[in-house]
Amino acid sequence: MQELQFVHLSARGVMKITGPETTDFLQGLVSGDVTHVTAKHAIWAAFLSPQGKYLFDFFIADLDGELVLDCEGERHKEFFKKLSMYKLKADVSVSLEDDNLAVLAAFGEGAGKALGLDENAGAAKSFGGGVAFVDPRIGDAGVRIIAPLDTALSALSDAGFTSAEFSAYEHLRIGLGLPDASRDMTIDRALLLENGFEELGGVSFEKGCYIGQEVTARTHYRGLVKKRLLPVSIKGGAVAPGTPLVLNEREVGEMKSSAGDIGLALIRTEYVDAQAHFQAGDAILTPTIPDWVKLHKPEAKP
Repeated sequence: MQELQFVHLSARGVMKITGPETTDFLQGLVSGDVTHVTAKHAIWAAFLSPQGKYLFDFFIADLDGELVLDCEGERHKEFFKKLSMYKLKADVSVSLEDDNLAVLAAFGEGAGKALGLDENAGAAKSFGGGVAFVDPRIGDAGVRIIAPLDTALSALSDAGFTSAEFSAYEHLRIGLGLPDASRDMTIDRALLLENGFEELGGVSFEKGCYIGQEVTARTHYRGLVKKRLLPVSIKGGAVAPGTPLVLNEREVGEMKSSAGDIGLALIRTEYVDAQAHFQAGDAILTPTIPDWVKLHKPEAKP
């Protein structure tokens, strides 16, 4: 049984959005259905360019009736400026909360149950002076917590969790095939459906319009997904992000983030095969296809 562990995700940042028009404001901007965010449910979503390309992704949770966003730390100030620009006359307030709130991940067999949550993706509750929620993408990724760091650490310790190295969580994330913001999704180039947003609940095809919605919907309904981000095993040493994947002298993909002997790679779908072995620098990469992935494969070129 996997030990109950936690890590402080210090590379994440937190924003808070308050005001009577908060839900309507975000609903017209982001890919997820913000009306589904409640005190008992959190979501994952993205903010796109008008051309439907990835700019930012984040988790949205309800904290005491206000919405908090768990964002990529190095870029959340840029996202803050973008949201502030779109605010216009909307009755909302956007603030950076890094000095008040931290992001942590708790994982291990039964992590959700240990924190009083059911195992359903997105299930949320108050915890440690903040909010805890099962990862909205897939429950096996554990629980995310947005709370003051001191109170979160104390509450996790009381619940039987011990501190772990970041690499332990990184290995879990990558093995499940979950992207980590701009490390795995190239800014202003990546498409949501290449990175699992459909299967992992990060995009709604039933809600109204949002920025980039037309391209995302067209990609979905016409089956135009030509690449997928997938876990790969690595043999032969470390592979730097951006290293091309080569099969039969043809470039068929690109390396993304990695942790030891596993990583994520963006691979052209016609070349995805559990028996395929890709050359990446001096290493050999072999893909795996997580159970949650719905892979549509065109015929490979000779």
